[in-house]
Amino acid sequence: ANRPQHAPTTSRRLEQFAEQRAMAGKLQSMPFLTDKNNPIGWMVQGGIEFAADSRRLIQRCTKPDAKEFKKIAVACAIGFAIMGFIGYTVKLVFIPINNIIVGGS
Repeated sequence: ANRPQHAPTTSRRLEQFAEQRAMAGKLQSMPFLTDKNNPIGWMVQGGIEFAADSRRLIQRCTKPDAKEFKKIAVACAIGFAIMGFIGYTVKLVFIPINNIIVGGS
């Protein structure tokens, strides 16, 4: 009951381990898939590493609390405001310059 929601149970970990072993066995039967010098093996091994890293990241992620969420939202809003101001300023400066270059016709 005190266990966090995202922590898998021991039986689920055993199932995942069995799935990984089964996949490893399938890959070992086709050596070109595990050879990183082979282009196909490079792609397959890259995909497997990416999947493992992604899975590890998702398992470590936690949902932000209200305070953290508000902090992130304020930071994003400030960033949007700054980028908007920069875009508006650039547009404001380049309209007269463009009119001078084009000839103002």
